[in-house]
Amino acid sequence: MFEGKTSIGMSVFNLSNAIMGSGILGLSYAMSNTGIVLFLILLTCIACLSCYSVHLLLRSAGVVGIRAYEQLGMRAFGHPGKIIAAVVITLHNIGGMSSYLFIVKSELPLVIQAFLGQTSSSGEWFMNGNYLIIIVTLCIILPLALMKHLGYLGYTSGFSLSCMVFFLSAVIYKKFNIACPLEVFGNYSVNAAVSEDTCAAKFFTINQETAYTIPILAFAFVCHPEVLPIYTELSNPTKRRMQSIGNISILGMFVMYSFTATFGYLTFYENTEAELLHTYSKVDPLDTLILCVRVAVLVAVALTVPVVLFPIRRALLQLLFPGRPFHWLRHIAIAMILLFVVNLLVILVPNIRDIFGITGATTAPSLIFILPGLFYIRIIPIDQEPLNSRPKIQAACFTALGFIFMIMSVTFIGLDWMSGEKRNIGGH
Repeated sequence: MFEGKTSIGMSVFNLSNAIMGSGILGLSYAMSNTGIVLFLILLTCIACLSCYSVHLLLRSAGVVGIRAYEQLGMRAFGHPGKIIAAVVITLHNIGGMSSYLFIVKSELPLVIQAFLGQTSSSGEWFMNGNYLIIIVTLCIILPLALMKHLGYLGYTSGFSLSCMVFFLSAVIYKKFNIACPLEVFGNYSVNAAVSEDTCAAKFFTINQETAYTIPILAFAFVCHPEVLPIYTELSNPTKRRMQSIGNISILGMFVMYSFTATFGYLTFYENTEAELLHTYSKVDPLDTLILCVRVAVLVAVALTVPVVLFPIRRALLQLLFPGRPFHWLRHIAIAMILLFVVNLLVILVPNIRDIFGITGATTAPSLIFILPGLFYIRIIPIDQEPLNSRPKIQAACFTALGFIFMIMSVTFIGLDWMSGEKRNIGGH
């Protein structure tokens, strides 16, 4: 039996790092399409529901002594449940890994460009994002992904989080140093009319792009595939300790998301773009502070990819090699194949934003709402909690909420696509 050795602090770093991703760059844009008050209400609701979802997962795992998402699926619904859980985790985390590498693809050339003092690309090979993601994958991501246990990544996760705290600090600082209406650099153009009206904050607003906000927020809080692996590697693992880790991590990210979205939105108002750092480039593409922020974000997302890869590899091992002991060859081969697939996806697909919309509307509610609720209903014995007991009814309502959310999100996004207006949204 594997005995966990990871401390609570390292576990908080790992889970927080799993929650936070590239979605933080799209939250200000989401706020511009909902207004400040509506956004904060939605963010609070999703954060609370995520904590409750972690509670359902831990209760289910505690009853049967299982700490693998796919094995919970097996216990609840047999082999089909195991396959569904593994497939959902794999698709969701591949989408997340792709979003991280897309940030590397789009931001790293701009960083190199700024270091060289250029305001436009020279066309050199080292300015090509496709080459750069391969180099970053081989030199940084792959060595970390080959580590045997997730707990070892606690130090890189802590450093990654400190990079995102620096990003937040810069966003707050820039709020008080960028005038509105924007003074636009060079040939950059701002879509909205430059008037005092563009500098007025909205508190409640609903438009066609509001349909993307809940999927963005749901995607931004998904950490559920990582919860059970982190629980497994926790020293002295108890449900209470792991629930505390989940609550602290979600609360920390809630605070970071709230401040980032609010200060980013109050800097650019209607001119906020789907990728916040691109909006700063309009003001000054050679800004030293924003250059440092870009480097920090790149480091953060590169260090997060291995944390997200662990649950996919675990899901595939549970599916393809159930009950087999650890083997280095399988461990390494799956990591290399996954990274190859994700690199190929990022290189070949010119715009992956729409994939994030579908991922946030399908796999995110499955992992947050639907599967944890169904597992709880099926796994907790009826003699402990009858189907008409309050916890089981709450879990059933929670599951139903996930289905409603999924159907509404997919419908709205489908209508938006059919209208021919492609929207830009942020990934996890």
